[in-house]
Amino acid sequence: MTTAVSGGLSTELAGFRRVQHLAYECAEAVAGRLEPGVTEREAARMQREWLRERGVRDWFHLPFAWFGDRTAFANFRVPLQFFPTDRALEPGMPFILDMAPVHEGFTADIGYSGSLGANPVQDRLMADLEAHRELILREVRERRPLRAIYEDVDRLMVRQGYANRHRAYPFGVIAHKVDRVRRRRWSPHLFGFGTQSLKGLAADALHGHREGWSPLWSPYRFSDHPPRPGLWAVEPHLGFRGTGAKFEEILVVTDSRDPVQSAFWLDDDLPHVRRWAEAK
Repeated sequence: MTTAVSGGLSTELAGFRRVQHLAYECAEAVAGRLEPGVTEREAARMQREWLRERGVRDWFHLPFAWFGDRTAFANFRVPLQFFPTDRALEPGMPFILDMAPVHEGFTADIGYSGSLGANPVQDRLMADLEAHRELILREVRERRPLRAIYEDVDRLMVRQGYANRHRAYPFGVIAHKVDRVRRRRWSPHLFGFGTQSLKGLAADALHGHREGWSPLWSPYRFSDHPPRPGLWAVEPHLGFRGTGAKFEEILVVTDSRDPVQSAFWLDDDLPHVRRWAEAK
C-alpha cells in the first residue's frame, strides 16, 4: 500500500468503496423488508438475491443473518452455528445482517445491526460502538501492535459493561485483510466462503508467516505485530446478555509517515456513522 492516496491507489480505493456502498445499500433494503415471521435463512436469501440482481457473482463469504439472542452468539460453540437458521423474527427483536460480496474484483465485508421496532438495549450498544471506531483508528495510527489494540478494545468493552462477542469468531478475530480477487466466469464457494478469496487469504497467511505478520487480527501471538499496510475489514462486536450489535467496514492502512494518511476509514458515509452524527 503506497503512501499517497492518489493515482492508482485512489482508483483502487474507489472500487472497494463502491462495493462497500453496494453491500450497505443491500443491508438497508433487506432490513426495510423484514417483518415478523421472516427467518434467518430467508433474510440471508434476500441479501443474496438483491446482490445477484446487481451483478454480484462471487463472495468472500455468503450472507449471514442472526436474530434475537443469536446476535450475541449465545451458546455458540462450533462454526456451523454461525450459519442462518429457521429462527423467526419477532417484534422488538434485534438482528444483524452480515455479507461479503465481491464485485468487479473488489471485496467488501460489512455488518449491519438493527431491530424490528424499538430495542433500547441494541440502540445503546450501537451508540457505544462509536468509541471503538475512534480507538481503533487512533491506535492503528500510533502503530501499536494489533494484539495490543485488541486488548485495548477488550478493556473498553469491560468499562462499558459489555462482553466481547467477536472473540466467538474463528480465531477470535476482530478483523481480517481483504484484497482484490481475480475475476472468473465460475466462482465456487466452500463452506460458505468463496474459493478465490480463501486462496488469497491463505497466500497472505503463508507470506505473512515467513515475514512475521498475519492477515488475521486476533488476541493471539501471531497478531503481535504493527498494523500491516493494506485493507482490513474490522468488526468490533458488543454483547449484553441476549443482545448483540456490531459494525463492519474497511480500514485502510498505508506506510505513510503522515498520521492522517497512515490509516483512515475507507468511507464515513455509512449507516452507523450517519446515525452517530444525527444523534449529536
